Amino acid sequence: MKIAAWFGSVGAKFFRHSEVADEMAEELRSHIEHRADDLERSGVARAEADRQARIEFGGVEKFREESYEELGGNTMETLMQDLRISLRMLKKSPGFVVAAVLTLAMAIGANAVVFGVLNALVLRPLPVPDAKGLWAIEQFESYPNYIDMSDRNHSFRSLAAWKMVFTAMDTGNDPEGVTGYAASGNYFDALGLQPSLGRFFHSTDERGPNSAPYVVLTWAYWQSRFHKDPGVVGRTVQVGRQPFTIIGVGPREFGGTLLFGSPQFFMPIVNQEQIDGMDLLHARDNVQGIFEMVGRLKPGVSVAQGAADLKNVAAYLEKTYPKEVPHRDYSLAHPGLYVFSGPAKAFLAGLMLLAGLILLAACANLGSLFAARAADRGREVALRLALGSSRMRIMRQLLMEAALVSFAGGVAGLATSVVLLQRLSVWKPFPSAPIQIPVTPDAKVYVIAVALALVSGLLFGLVPVRQVMRANPYEVVKAGSTGRTGRGITVRDGLLALQIAICGVLVTASLVAARGLVRSLHSHFGFEPRNAMIVDVDLTSAGYKGDRALAMEKRLVEAMQAIPGVQAAGLATSYPPLIYAAASSTHVFHDEARDLRTDNAAAVPYRYNVSPGYIGAAETALLAGRDLSWHDDANAPRVALVNEQLARKLFGAEAGAVGRSLRLQDGTRVLIVGVVEDGKYFSVTEDQEAAMFLPFLQSPLRSTSLVVRSNHDPREVIRAIRGQLRQIDPGLPADVDSWNNYLGVSLFPGRVAAVALGVMGWMGAMLSITGIFGMAAYSVSRRLRELGIRMALGAQKREVLEAALGRAVKLLAIGSAAGLTLGLLASRLLASIVYQATPRDPLVLGGAVLIMALLGLVATWIPAQRALSIDPLVLLRDE
Repeated sequence: MKIAAWFGSVGAKFFRHSEVADEMAEELRSHIEHRADDLERSGVARAEADRQARIEFGGVEKFREESYEELGGNTMETLMQDLRISLRMLKKSPGFVVAAVLTLAMAIGANAVVFGVLNALVLRPLPVPDAKGLWAIEQFESYPNYIDMSDRNHSFRSLAAWKMVFTAMDTGNDPEGVTGYAASGNYFDALGLQPSLGRFFHSTDERGPNSAPYVVLTWAYWQSRFHKDPGVVGRTVQVGRQPFTIIGVGPREFGGTLLFGSPQFFMPIVNQEQIDGMDLLHARDNVQGIFEMVGRLKPGVSVAQGAADLKNVAAYLEKTYPKEVPHRDYSLAHPGLYVFSGPAKAFLAGLMLLAGLILLAACANLGSLFAARAADRGREVALRLALGSSRMRIMRQLLMEAALVSFAGGVAGLATSVVLLQRLSVWKPFPSAPIQIPVTPDAKVYVIAVALALVSGLLFGLVPVRQVMRANPYEVVKAGSTGRTGRGITVRDGLLALQIAICGVLVTASLVAARGLVRSLHSHFGFEPRNAMIVDVDLTSAGYKGDRALAMEKRLVEAMQAIPGVQAAGLATSYPPLIYAAASSTHVFHDEARDLRTDNAAAVPYRYNVSPGYIGAAETALLAGRDLSWHDDANAPRVALVNEQLARKLFGAEAGAVGRSLRLQDGTRVLIVGVVEDGKYFSVTEDQEAAMFLPFLQSPLRSTSLVVRSNHDPREVIRAIRGQLRQIDPGLPADVDSWNNYLGVSLFPGRVAAVALGVMGWMGAMLSITGIFGMAAYSVSRRLRELGIRMALGAQKREVLEAALGRAVKLLAIGSAAGLTLGLLASRLLASIVYQATPRDPLVLGGAVLIMALLGLVATWIPAQRALSIDPLVLLRDE
């Protein structure tokens, strides 16, 4: 019956609202009239009896609200009332609203962007069926080893493989440089994909070398280059000047199994030799033959069992082919990031942590601002309590204001993050490289942003609740705007010190990253990239092979040297150092070694096949001996240049290395004719590595990059280079760019770290300004009367500022010291990403201290002006 009565009262309130209101008003009026009648019968005049009855009864509105609450169903009405009141109150403080919304928008936007990248690269699975069941073997491998791995393992249903290929595709118009996957015949079957158009190639299409001249286009390339023409299937195109037939188009969402590498086509790996002239199918010692192997485990096979099975196969290969197959461990991971998985996950986790700290600092900031606002509204709250308003109702209205701010901040932050993520998803940092970050936002990003907004609003909205719940209306009305200011450390003080420390960490780390990036742009890496051009020439695609290719390479060097203003020119294997991380390594042995198994190698240096003139064009210092010459050809004794590190590993010192010999893994004896300076080869942050330079006439190049050095205008040099190439062979595929621009890929991680930490540092600085401002403003607001009395008694400006802002300044000093210390320690983690990242740089230390001091000055300026502008007479008269 009680439940039925409650529903009846709620229904009456909604459907007979006016009748209920009239009945309630009549009920309250009758109570007052009955009391007045009683007073009148006791001898009190009617007018006085009415007045005393109303006084005894109390606030009519208070009882009306309580009666509505008893009836039930008034939640929506009171919420709408709270909403209207909150909007009016916020409208009165536009500066506060703008500062609060921008603060929260920055924090939520930063978290949404970082989470969006983390979600795209780590959390979101590849767009293939049962992506969680797909595993990658993170190891470079040779094609013959892959075949043995595929045939001899007992754990995988199917094991596929692929590698990147760079070539040109001619559809009948101008040839265009393209990037593709050379994949095993079972690649698409292992992934469980279906074509959008036509068909895929399969294992049955492979019948030996160059037996499957087929191409499958990616959906994106089909759309951009062929405008989604369904008649493209069956069409013949020239890939590397070889005829290939387009047989299908891949799924729309699929762009390969490397998330940040975007191929334009797929081709059978058995036809790889047609593209770049490399015989991968029989070269067991060429670990560059396969970039990645992917497959699905059989039902009931665990990841650990699969890895152990692969290790058993690897042990068999090592025992069977001791000279070609070194010892190596195999591990399984979900495909997507490949060998970059560890660094990428660590960096993104660090950014997510910093973004979370920024959100925490933002909540602490807004909590301080809301506390200062509640202190300024102390008299208003006290009067409302004195007039009968409940503390719960006031608290609910304050939370409504926080909810409105958090909603506006969440919407602004989410909108900003969506725009940034969409821009980032189409951003190609290197036009000549197939690097793209697929970070299009999805539902997870929206859910996270909404959740962060709700949690943030609750966190900073609850800060002033303690003030409301403990407020004494009588004391507040009597004391005015003064209040007790505790001398101990409060939770709000701790939060402010924490956010200042976070700011110190971010500022220090961003300065370290910026300084490291500046150093990397002006450092010597064992070569001089400034005033040097790289000419990437694809001779194989142009049909040059064997002796014909060697003759063309020599002709290219001579043509570049003949350009007016060119100081030096030379050739390098594939790419010179630090370009696309394309360095390959080899095993070398002491001259007296007879057991040439890989475990007995004296060193594993990076290997470059170069022409005469390369050392001069790269401006690599020749420390001892002679340079390579055109006489170092196939008929001459094998010779090499070694760097200082390799000389030390082989002979203990650089001195005396010239004239001594080393052995390659095939037993070839190589005479060292010169020693060059150390440098960077694979990464700018690597430890010093060994390297050797062999004459290209004794070790023919598979692909060619020319280094051309000139002090003339780069645009003029590029035009002259292209002119020479057209004269030599108008159809020769070539890309020309500066060495500095090619270095962008190697410097990309450091640049991303510098930009990300710079943005985080800027956000931390902005939050610190608002946080210190909130604390200082709160302190001044709470002590206006005290400060007025001090000034009336003759206190100096310095004493007033110390009393008003002393606590904020102390917290700034404590937080800054802690933040700088933590920042110096945390900066060591940047050493693996940023070149020469050291926190012991005087500019970093001085810059961090100066920035924190400026932040404090900016944040306390307005509260200081307010404290100094107090007029004691006006303040005391108002109080």
